[in-house]
Order: sequence, then C-alpha cells, then structure tokens
Amino acid sequence: MEDFESLGFTKKKAIQVNARDEDLKGNYSNLMQITHTQEEFVLDFFFVVPPQGTIVSRVILHPAHFKRMVQDVFMINLKKYEEKFGEIIEKKND
Repeated sequence: MEDFESLGFTKKKAIQVNARDEDLKGNYSNLMQITHTQEEFVLDFFFVVPPQGTIVSRVILHPAHFKRMVQDVFMINLKKYEEKFGEIIEKKND
C-alpha cells in the first residue's frame, strides 16, 4: 500500500493477521452512529430496514487513531475512488 509509509509506518516487520471465515464475509451497513468519550470513539454500524434495525458491527478507536483515519486514510481513499470511478454525488434527504 503506497500510503502506508506516508502515515509514519515502516514496512520492516510483517504482521500475520488471523481472521475467522465469518469475519472475512464482511457486514453490510446503511447507517452509522459515532459516539465518543475523552478516551475513545465508538463507531456503531447498523443495517436498517424500517421499522427496525440491527447493529452489525462496533469499532472502538483511540482518538488519535480516529483522527488519522479520517484525515488521512479515508480522504486518500475517497480521492483515489473518485479519480478512478468519478465523483460521488450525494443524494439530498427530502
């Protein structure tokens, strides 16, 4: 990943990551809620089909990591996506 080093990481050590088959399938989410305390950000992902919804995943991040994710990782990848596939047009809520 070309952005790895730009975020201050080095590629000196390989990390073996284990994942359960169920986790590799992923979860679809059409709604997200963010809450926070001084110590952490909590991202709750939901699948909502009115009149009800189900939480499909919860991710808890340190504030500094959350900031890096938003400012660097998400914005870099959004830019790459739009360069490749075109600008994402946001649908306005009525």
